[in-house]
Amino acid sequence: MDIDTPRADESASLTIVPTGRALGAEVRNIDLKRLDDRTFAAFLHAFHAHSVLLVRGQTLSDQDLIAFSRRFGELDWAPVQENGRRFVEGLPEIYIVSNVKQNGEAIGSLGSGEAVWHTDMSYLDMPPIASALYALEIPPVGGNTSFCSMYAIYDALPDELKRRIADLKIKHDGTYNSGGFVRQGVTPTDDPRTSPGAVHPLVCIHPDTGRRMLYLGRRRNAYLVGLELSQSEALLDELWTYAARPDFSWEHVWQVGDLVIWDNRCTMHRRDPFDDNSRRTMHRTQIKGTARPA
Repeated sequence: MDIDTPRADESASLTIVPTGRALGAEVRNIDLKRLDDRTFAAFLHAFHAHSVLLVRGQTLSDQDLIAFSRRFGELDWAPVQENGRRFVEGLPEIYIVSNVKQNGEAIGSLGSGEAVWHTDMSYLDMPPIASALYALEIPPVGGNTSFCSMYAIYDALPDELKRRIADLKIKHDGTYNSGGFVRQGVTPTDDPRTSPGAVHPLVCIHPDTGRRMLYLGRRRNAYLVGLELSQSEALLDELWTYAARPDFSWEHVWQVGDLVIWDNRCTMHRRDPFDDNSRRTMHRTQIKGTARPA
């Protein structure tokens, strides 16, 4: 497929417009409230081809967002936020990402600071398949979300480095979230050998596409099992130099009504900080994992 020009998908009346970057595409001519099976099949095909899909101009209620997300599989309940709240009343599938406060209490999670590169909840034995984020309020500047392709990052590694990491396993830390906050109920530690978290292969094969990818999760408190701590730190630092390269990423500048859904298994994402005096409110759903990374 030509990455620079839109094409009409023959199996449905939608148009896929690739970003021209290592990943990502915009899906046009679609209403996510009215997806028939044929159109969703084309959407899912584009999802596997591009790893991240953007749909603009949507008007979704929380129930609409949940219904769309369930087309991909069973949904996780939202994790507990820093303020101890779990979810929208009566809708445990909705996770609020926001810096807005009502009566002095945050209505959501992650505030206005930077969210570092990460894969959602990779510290679980079965991390989520995908996440969908829907924009309700957007600051005038900042708060952009960037995504990177773990396929492209793995492909770019030198052959000698690929051989070194082929059989390694990585522990994904469960102490801190992407905003640097300690997770609810966790006692913080900065020793990656003893911190809580799941162990996964460092190199995985995507179960739907069959493509090989690097599975880093996030940098803080990560540990390559079986190595001396200094060796683990040095090798992880080397791998993260590739993950930080801009040629493997795409940055999305949000508009109200945007929905972005990303494949959590083969991407990482991060968020720019923004002025805390501005309002930013996003509602997120998460498609439950069905298998361990392998």
